[in-house]
Amino acid sequence: MGKNLVRVAILGQGRSGRDIHGRYLFSAKDKYMIVAACDVLPDRRKRAAQEYGCDVYSDYREILKRKDIDLFINALPSHLHACVTEEILNAGFNVLCDKPLAKKVKEVDRLIKTAKKKKKLLAIFQQSRYSPAFQQIKKIIKSGVLGRIVQISIAYNGFSRRWDWQTLQRFYGGSLLNTGPHPLDQALNLLNTDKMPEVTCTMDRVNTYGDAEDYVKILLRTPGKPLIDLEISSCCAYPCFNYNIQASRGGLKGTLTHLEWKYYKPQEAPERKLQTSPLAQPDGTPAYCSETLKFYEEKWDLPEQQKDLFMTMTDAFYNMLYDAIVRGKKLEITPQQVRQQIAVIEKCHKQNKNIYRK
Repeated sequence: MGKNLVRVAILGQGRSGRDIHGRYLFSAKDKYMIVAACDVLPDRRKRAAQEYGCDVYSDYREILKRKDIDLFINALPSHLHACVTEEILNAGFNVLCDKPLAKKVKEVDRLIKTAKKKKKLLAIFQQSRYSPAFQQIKKIIKSGVLGRIVQISIAYNGFSRRWDWQTLQRFYGGSLLNTGPHPLDQALNLLNTDKMPEVTCTMDRVNTYGDAEDYVKILLRTPGKPLIDLEISSCCAYPCFNYNIQASRGGLKGTLTHLEWKYYKPQEAPERKLQTSPLAQPDGTPAYCSETLKFYEEKWDLPEQQKDLFMTMTDAFYNMLYDAIVRGKKLEITPQQVRQQIAVIEKCHKQNKNIYRK
């Protein structure tokens, strides 16, 4: 790597390969250099050559013959993630694979084994881990002001009809594999356990024009951990919050750009004891069990310089990746963590086989 520049080949010039990876990497010329790009469509190859000034290919296997690539980015369609990533690793290259990494755990295990055998880096593009709102939520939970966390609800909801390739099973489409890796990664990061959670999932096909699901409801239960309530819906006309946390001293609600949380301080609350006799007002009439607690309320808004969320999260991810490749630091998002995510996804699919028979 001349002057510590990471020389990159991008496979795929679609919405992810061009609009996320390519867009960011071309702006990060102090750390990365795009030297090759691949796409089966001629107009996309032509555009890549013009925008990046790099070599372009219609077949990624031609790039595997080169010896000057430090990192391959697999931004091909989802069903090609695991198999092509394995090819890249076997060819002796580091690889960053877009989400979803795979559809089954056995595919992930094979990739982990191959990366270890070839002594190459295997990274997965789970950039939502670096969402400023999510990072702020982790700080709030860690501070302890909310008390014991009882339930964490994460919703990536909206109302839409979709008819592209990502609605088809044969391309690993559907909301769970397409959108699901983002909130699932956050949920499992909050659970922070190697134990496999108990998974309960309901899926449906509502507004999609394909044969994969566009409604997903998942409950994750782990002893000693908060209940995770995760929802991905394309039939929610009134989406409210991305996050809603219930806790023993208060709670939190918010979106990707705005959070609010409130809590009371136990030392300021009236002392209470269980009372089994009927409660009464001072005049002797029946009373409802209630009190007024002093709540402290705080807010957080996405800083102006982070308004471009895609670039903010992508920048944080690629800075972490650069440190791993150039400085030998450990990945903050590991294949083993993503393996747990794919295990949850696999269970969800097994529990909802019936919707695919419609």
